[in-house]
Formats: sequence, structure tokens, C-alpha cells
Amino acid sequence: MSETDSIEAASRRLTLALEALDEAAERRREADRGVEALANQVHALDSDRSRLAGDLDQAAARSRALETANRDVAQRIDQAIETIRGMLESGG
Repeated sequence: MSETDSIEAASRRLTLALEALDEAAERRREADRGVEALANQVHALDSDRSRLAGDLDQAAARSRALETANRDVAQRIDQAIETIRGMLESGG
């Protein structure tokens, strides 16, 4: 093998190695973009979870307030019924 042939063979190997390195770098960039997209999705989901947790807390507080109001109204209705019964039994 002549010196020129050796240089050409080395040059081809170097070109192939550089192409392989470029392909590997592109795959890495794609993987990094995928990781960044996943991180953005996780952040969005975390924000949604926080918002939903706040909404749930508000709904639970409203539910408790409505239950309290419902009990109060039920007690007032019972008292009114008893008053009316008492009035009917006493003759007016």
C-alpha cells in the first residue's frame, strides 16, 4: 500500500468518523429537545394539579358551608312546624 493510499484510507475513516459523530450529536440534540418537552409537560401538569387542588379546597369549603346552612334551614323548618302544630292543637 502506497503512502497516498494510506492517506486516502485514513481520510475516508476520518470522514466516516466525523459523520458518525455528527449523527450522534444530532441524536443527542433530539433527545435533549424531548427531555425539555417532557419537563415542560411536567411543569404544566404540576400547575394544573396545584390549580385543581385549590379549586377542590374551595369546593370543599363551599360544600361545608352549604351543609351548615342546610342544617340551619332544616332546624328552622322543624321549629316552624312545631309552632304551627302547637297552635293547631291549642285551637288557634
